[in-house]
Amino acid sequence: MTSNNLEIFTATSAYSLAGVAAMAFIAITGAKVLLPKNARWQDSFTFIWLTFDALIHFFFEGSFLYLSTFGRTVNSSVGPFAEMWKEYTRADARWGVSDPTVVALELLTVLGAGPMCCYIIRQIVKDDPARHYWIIILSTAELYGGWMTFCPEWLTGSPSLDTSNPLYLWVYLTFMNVIWVVIPVWLMWDSYGHIAGSLRRAQAVTKTKKN
Repeated sequence: MTSNNLEIFTATSAYSLAGVAAMAFIAITGAKVLLPKNARWQDSFTFIWLTFDALIHFFFEGSFLYLSTFGRTVNSSVGPFAEMWKEYTRADARWGVSDPTVVALELLTVLGAGPMCCYIIRQIVKDDPARHYWIIILSTAELYGGWMTFCPEWLTGSPSLDTSNPLYLWVYLTFMNVIWVVIPVWLMWDSYGHIAGSLRRAQAVTKTKKN
């Protein structure tokens, strides 16, 4: 699908991306305030990501759910959040018509992944190692959500996607979705190392005691 609109960057694009930047700033500030100065960079990065992730889920995706349930659609709604999502629908038209697959996935994201992010953030602040289990659960859910958002579209020839505009292709469709693949994979790898390392050390201690 291609667009006849040659305008690459609009005022809505600007305030939408400014909102994303503001959430990133809040996340970075939160890490500086709530984490000790000697915190591992991995824990600081995870805190920042999960805070940013939660804000995106609650505010941006939460607004999408409100605009897409109980007979509402983004395309028929008005207001700042409606305009923001209308901007995104230029890249992926499904988000404007309350596509049932997209709405179902967003229900899990807003009501499940969002609160889980907050729970893990609390565990990071308390330095609770149990967070690594929940990080793997959350990351798996994020990866599944991304796959199920785009795989059905790809299998049908991507009729709803507009890749003719560089902003839509490289920022909206690529960057803003790929980061929800790359970072969860890294989080899973990091948490796997903690869990596996702890279990191996415990196993080594047990073997030593038996000997």
